Amino acid sequence: MGTYKFRLPDIGEGVAEAEVTAWHVKVGDRIEEDDPLCDVMTDKATVDMTSPVGGTISALHGEVGEMKPVGSVLVELEVEGDGNSVDEVPAPATAPNEAPEGPTPPPAEDKAAAPTPAPAAPKPAPAPAARRPAPAPTGEVDHAGFPLAAPATRRRAAKLGIDLAKVPGTGRNGRVTPDDIENYLGGGDPRYATRGGVEEIKVIGLRRKISERMEETWRRIPHITYVEEFDVTALEDLRAVLNASREEGQPKLTFLPFLVRAIVKTVPDFPHINAHYDDDTGVLRQHGAVHVGIATATPAGLMVPVVRHAEQMDAWATADEITRLSKAARDGGASREELSGSTITITSLGPIGGVATTPIINRPETAIVGPNKIIERLERRNGEIVTRKIMPVSSSFDHRIVDGYEAAQFMQALKRLIENPALLYMT
Repeated sequence: MGTYKFRLPDIGEGVAEAEVTAWHVKVGDRIEEDDPLCDVMTDKATVDMTSPVGGTISALHGEVGEMKPVGSVLVELEVEGDGNSVDEVPAPATAPNEAPEGPTPPPAEDKAAAPTPAPAAPKPAPAPAARRPAPAPTGEVDHAGFPLAAPATRRRAAKLGIDLAKVPGTGRNGRVTPDDIENYLGGGDPRYATRGGVEEIKVIGLRRKISERMEETWRRIPHITYVEEFDVTALEDLRAVLNASREEGQPKLTFLPFLVRAIVKTVPDFPHINAHYDDDTGVLRQHGAVHVGIATATPAGLMVPVVRHAEQMDAWATADEITRLSKAARDGGASREELSGSTITITSLGPIGGVATTPIINRPETAIVGPNKIIERLERRNGEIVTRKIMPVSSSFDHRIVDGYEAAQFMQALKRLIENPALLYMT
């Protein structure tokens, strides 16, 4: 028998450490080769760790949420082998300042210790003062012959059609209180259950990565937010026609593929908006390709899968890629490459979106665009009252790179394309 130590491997891309996000085994489990051991997270990718050998789990190193450096021991297994076919390592000695693993055994019984005398019998406690029982409904009455109650309580009872003489009063001298009325209505119990307790939840994994990234972004980037209303009436009419005639296998067109197309056509005139700003070196990298990140809510938290080279796609291809990537992110199957490398991001709350949002930039990008919920509005046009579909669109920009006037110009250019959808596909 020997001890096999499974160490955190070099996952690549310069990763020096990873966070343990889940354990799939416990001490004493018998596992086979390729059985899952744990999940670790680096950046925004979760990696499954599987065992290269079979054996019995003898020790786990690291709690959920703990950061472990590459090369550190994650799992120890008792394995069979002759020392040539397994990584046989003697069990480590306990460090001078390290408590041994496992429960501490109780101290041995001291045979010479004097017997402990039996404790003296406790003195009987004085009898508690008798509690005054709640008066019966026919108890104390005021000088007019009515049950005792404040005027406000009487008005409350009258409004509810309650006979105060039937309500047990718990106040002084049998006075009926507002609580007595509520208890009477609830059959003696409070009408609403009392809630209590505090649940402590450790923030780990993707949720911790998101919080750290958001904090770092907000701290380092001075945001400027701009909101404009887009009249999407014509685009919604076009979308309805296209969806009604789509072929089998084609995805349903939402607003997003058209917004992606509008961004693709607009950024050549604003290259610093399709860019990364490295504030450590002071270098702005303007990208020719348009890789659009689509902020996606998943059970694990916010992820941003990337539609790469959106400039090569029409609305159908863009919709298909958004659907595929969003599903992969929600199912946990998106790869590291699919979750990185965006040059500009779209964030949308879909039909539950509000009037406006203040989106946070996906650092190191310089801009983010956030469409909100469509609302119908009556407007006067050419002397007639018409119904228009209006979508407020929010946007944020890195104010170190993008001035307020340029931000407004960019959004007005998007507005022109969205409100005149035929321009989206004009060369």
